[in-house]
Amino acid sequence: MMGMTENYSRDDAVEKGDLGFAFGSGQSDDISAPAPTHFRGAGSILVDAFGRRISSLRLSVTDRCDLRCFYCMAKTVSFQPRSEVLSLQELCQVAEVFINLGVRNLRLTGGEPLVRRGVLWLVERLGEQIGQGKLDELTLTTNATRLKDEAAALWAAGVRRINVSLDTLDPETFHRITGHGDLHGVLDGIAAAQERGFAIKINTVALKGVNDHEFDALIAWCGRQGADMTLIETMPLGDIATSGRDFYLPLNEARDRIGQRWELLPSEFRTSGPSDYVTVAETGRRLGFITPLSHRFCGACNRVRVTCTGKLYMCLGRDDGVVDLRGPLRAAGDPTVLEDIVRTAIAGKPEGHKFGAGGGRAEGALARRMNVTGG
Repeated sequence: MMGMTENYSRDDAVEKGDLGFAFGSGQSDDISAPAPTHFRGAGSILVDAFGRRISSLRLSVTDRCDLRCFYCMAKTVSFQPRSEVLSLQELCQVAEVFINLGVRNLRLTGGEPLVRRGVLWLVERLGEQIGQGKLDELTLTTNATRLKDEAAALWAAGVRRINVSLDTLDPETFHRITGHGDLHGVLDGIAAAQERGFAIKINTVALKGVNDHEFDALIAWCGRQGADMTLIETMPLGDIATSGRDFYLPLNEARDRIGQRWELLPSEFRTSGPSDYVTVAETGRRLGFITPLSHRFCGACNRVRVTCTGKLYMCLGRDDGVVDLRGPLRAAGDPTVLEDIVRTAIAGKPEGHKFGAGGGRAEGALARRMNVTGG
């Protein structure tokens, strides 16, 4: 893969423009052009061969990030060259294809989506699709490093719910996990979003021997903040596929341990994601568990992912059946050509992933890192 091998600090990256420029196609991101709004597929729905309605899209706007969480990125990482990354207009076109084929929940991901220059233009265009029988919800997954500065604009664009990736409340552990991150800046971003009125959900990757002693503290903190929380098992992706056994914690074990400290009440609450929720009686907040390895949730999967380079993944845990959307879109210059491609791809969506239990490089482990696909 072509790209720039990173061996410099975040400040250097910002100075050189490697976090801030418009990571689009060969052309610049001319965000003055209107996004298309009419497709012949409007009003249809996407259903796979197992009868699952695909109503949720995770759309990655960049593979770049200003943190280096070890379970997501390698210490030395090569990013996609500009020519291979979809422009903001192309991302909008792809999103509208899915919306007009029945997707109702759209989440922007990365990398870190807020490092993409001009991304708020995309958020605003997609925010216009909320209601009117189109999108039910537009959400964002972020590390919150830039949330303090962008919260007002995100709210104005129609975003009302934000997922924040936060694995610890300890500054030293935060630095260990993220490589160089500043926890206080993240907490300031969360506070700014809460003051604006966003519903915040904290996503915490359960890392054995790293943050598993903090679950009680995180649950209590989320209760004080009025935020929900989801624990996520590590998945055998990228570098962690070789060392995952060191960090993998089955969440049934964590749930049992948490249940000794907190009263966990059954909950029928569901989102477009794979979390299995309970309510923490003492705080009144929801606690979710995402368990791709210890308890597969594939039977109810309703989502697909599109990477910043236009690759459509029917399953996060598989590399087969990946479909290129960028090539046909650029060749035709017309997003409607993607409708039949998407329908055919969805019909071939697999029943489930191939991750092996244990979190190591077992059957189904993938060399692809999480930032390549989007969270």
